[in-house]
Order: sequence, then structure tokens, then C-alpha cells
Amino acid sequence: MSENDQAATPTLTPTPTRCFWCDGSEIYRNYHDKEWGYPVTDDVRLFEKICLEGFQSGLSWITILRKRENFRAAFAGFDFHKVARFGDDDVARLLGDAGIIRHRGKIEATINNAARAIEMEAEFGSLKAYFWRFENDVSARPHLRDEAYVRTLVTSPESFALSKDLKKRGWKFVGPTTMYAFMQAMGLVNDHQSDCHVYEAVQAARAGLTL
Repeated sequence: MSENDQAATPTLTPTPTRCFWCDGSEIYRNYHDKEWGYPVTDDVRLFEKICLEGFQSGLSWITILRKRENFRAAFAGFDFHKVARFGDDDVARLLGDAGIIRHRGKIEATINNAARAIEMEAEFGSLKAYFWRFENDVSARPHLRDEAYVRTLVTSPESFALSKDLKKRGWKFVGPTTMYAFMQAMGLVNDHQSDCHVYEAVQAARAGLTL
């Protein structure tokens, strides 16, 4: 090979290591790299995430991601003060919206949960102040968290406690598995695999968090 041929040979950029679940879809990879696990403190975003996890129950998360902008348009950007005022006409509108998951129980639960979120805001000052009390204790977890280990992480004592407390407060579609997925998504726990290229960035974001 000549020097010119060597100079023309492109340098291949190694594919970054990611968590097992986000392979095969660009929308998954973007969500994984830029959102999943990073700490969320904005109340509207927290409400959106807990509602979308409820809609995801029984479905794949990629289905929700593909419809997320439609959900935002249908539910007033997940401004829970606005959603709490939805009435029968809004339910009918949402049941006719092919851009979202047309499940009456989940739609009505979202409207109910918006009213419960307002009550929570009044009691705790913010949804952030409430949810961040349930940060997961990971002190007993192994240092190396590979795919096999991460696959086992579907609930935690904290997700059971959060689910129980929310149900007592009148929230719906907030089972312990759904709440653990919510915790993973909004950063109450960092469940990226330890060899994932995002893991350290999420750890740094969590370390710099001011509540």
C-alpha cells in the first residue's frame, strides 16, 4: 500500500458501548444517550414521565417514544394544572386521537393524576420535592453491572414504597414495576450498565444535582 493509499484510508470511529435495550433503533439510541437516567427536577417533565410510563404498561417503550410528541399535543404539554381541568369532552377527544394510546382507563388515570399532582404540589411545594425523597439505595449493588444483572432490575424497595404511597394518595397506574421504570427514566437511580458510555455522564449529573 502506498503512502497515498494509507492517507486515503478513513479512520473508523468505534461504536460506543450502550445498554443492551437501546440497540437497533435511532430513536432508542438518542433517548438512551441524552435522556434516560439523567436527573429530572422540572415538575412538568416529571408529570409527563410518570404518565407516559403508565401508558407504556403492557406495551413496548419504543411505541411510547414514537408517539411522545402526539401525547404532548393531546395533553397540553403535560401541564398538570391544565390536564386536571379536562372533562368528558376531552376524554372523548382523546379516545378519538389515533396519535396516542386510546385506552380509556389510562386516559382517565392521567386526568385523575393531574389533580393529585396539584394536591402534591400544595403539600410538598413541588413534585420534585416529593419524588426525590425516594432515591434508591444502591450501596449493596455490585461494582460491575453487566447486561445480565441490569435485566434483573425491575423493582426496588423504593419503587414499592413509592407505589404504595401514590396509591394511598389516589394516583392510578402506578404499580411498583411501572414506578421503577419511572425512577430509572428520571434519574432516581442510575441503571446504565457500568460499561455503558453514558454511565459516568449520568453519575456526574447526579453528583452535581441541587435539590
